[in-house]
Amino acid sequence: MDDKEILEETFSEIDPSVQIRFVSSGREIISFLEKVKADEKPSLIVLDYNMPGLNGAEILKKIQPIQSIENIPKLIWSTSGASYYKNKCLESGATGYLVKPSSIGELEQMVKYMLSFCIH
Repeated sequence: MDDKEILEETFSEIDPSVQIRFVSSGREIISFLEKVKADEKPSLIVLDYNMPGLNGAEILKKIQPIQSIENIPKLIWSTSGASYYKNKCLESGATGYLVKPSSIGELEQMVKYMLSFCIH
């Protein structure tokens, strides 16, 4: 199982009502967010720092001007705990920076934390 599948499964186990949309690249998320209709806007954006094409910080900079999503929390999910990457993302508009956990229990706690940003 890859990170995406593990994350999706954990979200589904914790809150089956959550609808998740995954994209495969930084350019795809930018395109989606530029065109998203008001009734289809996400309540949370989680970006893997190492997405194909653009990294999380670059994506944050490119989506910053999109006014329709400015109030949506944006979390970076990364394997690196380096303060350089964390600070770069926070300066680029991330609401938070999370280091990928090493256990299922930690992942469950992290997903609950992510869900705390969602408007229900």
